Amino acid sequence: MGDLTIGDAAPEFDLESDGGGRVSLSSLRGKPVVVYFYPKDNTPGCTKEAIAFSENMEAFKKLGITIVGISPDSAKKHDNFIAKHNLAVRLGADTDTQTAESYGVWVEKSMYGKKYMGVERATFLIDAEGKIAQIWRKVKVPGHAEAVFEAAGAL
Repeated sequence: MGDLTIGDAAPEFDLESDGGGRVSLSSLRGKPVVVYFYPKDNTPGCTKEAIAFSENMEAFKKLGITIVGISPDSAKKHDNFIAKHNLAVRLGADTDTQTAESYGVWVEKSMYGKKYMGVERATFLIDAEGKIAQIWRKVKVPGHAEAVFEAAGAL
């Protein structure tokens, strides 16, 4: 898909999540949601991003905003990631990458000249009606959670 723009309806997802539960976009309807995609649990950038969102969780909650991180890792790996780093974010297991594909973040990447498919770090701010209010692609982690919070505060 990849061509999502501000104002589009956010693609639905229903994923196994940490703690043995499920998380779906439809179950969060009626309040704003931050959905962030990241490549892999326990890697340096992904850990810093999850910690940054966790550190800002109380401020997001005061605005009535839910944060959901999504990666191709399993729910069990998410549980370990949360426990290891004391994270406050909810994590969805997109093990078949269909959700990443629907958001246009399952892309061809390249490392050391080798091409492979992977998740592009991206964040979507979704309003209470399920419409995309803001998109950040190719996210750089430093300051990102704060930028998302600032945009969310304007909803």
